[in-house]
Amino acid sequence: MPASARGRDDAVASLTDEQYRVTQQCGTEPPFRNAFWNHHEAGLYVDIVSGEPLFASVHKFDSGTGWPSFTRPVKPGHVAEKADVSHGMRRVEVRSVEGDSHLGHVFGDGPAGGMRYCINSASLRFVPLSALETEGYGEFIALFDKENAP
Repeated sequence: MPASARGRDDAVASLTDEQYRVTQQCGTEPPFRNAFWNHHEAGLYVDIVSGEPLFASVHKFDSGTGWPSFTRPVKPGHVAEKADVSHGMRRVEVRSVEGDSHLGHVFGDGPAGGMRYCINSASLRFVPLSALETEGYGEFIALFDKENAP
């Protein structure tokens, strides 16, 4: 079952220091030293706080940045975009809608002129394809069918 069944306060209290810093304080983890930048297993990436499904491995690509990068979320309504002018830069922050977790940023320099969702591993939990049904994410299994893969 998705982690959203737990109370948000309990979920936040169970975060590691790094997960808390990233998701609750808009932090950024180091490039190339995080769990998912070079992760290639088929499955779903969900919000570490709420369990909300966010990104799928079929939309993941190597951007060369050292962070996991995706061309799109699994459902556009699961992520919110917000202007971010911190650190003297103009960027677009990406947050999970249900968990209100800071995820990372989105840029317009993705493959084929598309988007690049540059996401912190610390904001994600990975659910392998083989566990999607048992963990309550069965509706996303079709994403991994060869006919549906990009």
